[in-house]
Amino acid sequence: MRLRGLTVQRDGLSILSDINADIPRGGCTVLVGPNGAGKSTLLLCLIGEMPHEGRVTFPASGHTAPRMAYVPQHVQLDAGLPLTVLEFLALGQQRRPLWLGIAASVRAQALNQLDAVQAAHLARRRMGDLSGGEQRRVLLAAALARRPRLLLLDEPAAGVDAGGERLFWEVLDAARREQDFTLIMVSHNLSLTAHYATQVLCLKGCLLRSGTPHTALTAPTLRALFGVPIHLYPEQCEEPDETCAQCGAHCHSTDTTACGPSAPQPPRSGSLA
Repeated sequence: MRLRGLTVQRDGLSILSDINADIPRGGCTVLVGPNGAGKSTLLLCLIGEMPHEGRVTFPASGHTAPRMAYVPQHVQLDAGLPLTVLEFLALGQQRRPLWLGIAASVRAQALNQLDAVQAAHLARRRMGDLSGGEQRRVLLAAALARRPRLLLLDEPAAGVDAGGERLFWEVLDAARREQDFTLIMVSHNLSLTAHYATQVLCLKGCLLRSGTPHTALTAPTLRALFGVPIHLYPEQCEEPDETCAQCGAHCHSTDTTACGPSAPQPPRSGSLA
């Protein structure tokens, strides 16, 4: 996927400004940034649900949009919803009414989908009885059932505890490698992003930096994003400065990572989604 000059304005306010980025095919691209940085808006632009200026193209598929699946940040399910997890997944797989039963082939496919996200034990549970983390795994199974070439997730592990979030990332990474789809997701977990992402886009209204986690999630960039000293890599502590003598988050860098023509640009080579 190639983004060129992507700009979004709403009610006279700039939400995203001149976003230029290349999304590599088959990788895991994570959008990071503070609340209100435009991350969710960017996902909506990519699925065609948000008016914008600029271009979103797909050079690798002859400029035809690939099959996509999208899981939003907030999904409201009625707590009294009588559907079981199996019935919920069957809704997207069979045409006959559920009250006539679930076809054997559909049931087997749904169980395989749940097994892929380590949620087979939830098959007979009611959707309304699931915890937030369990619900998100079921929604991921439903998204993967579409066999997408491009999967977009908006904070898929929000509200899940640390162990559950790590498991969610592991399941997602295994599914991406096995099914060979391109993943674009929003996350606030910097350490898991550093571990699992193949590319990071740092957003704060504009694109501050992009690249591999090690090159994008630098201390100066993270301070520009969040306004506080943050470091993820040990070498960033070698030269403490007067602002943060304990962790050396600035490292005496002259990089201001400001928006505008001087901002680092994404790589333009390689295979795109």
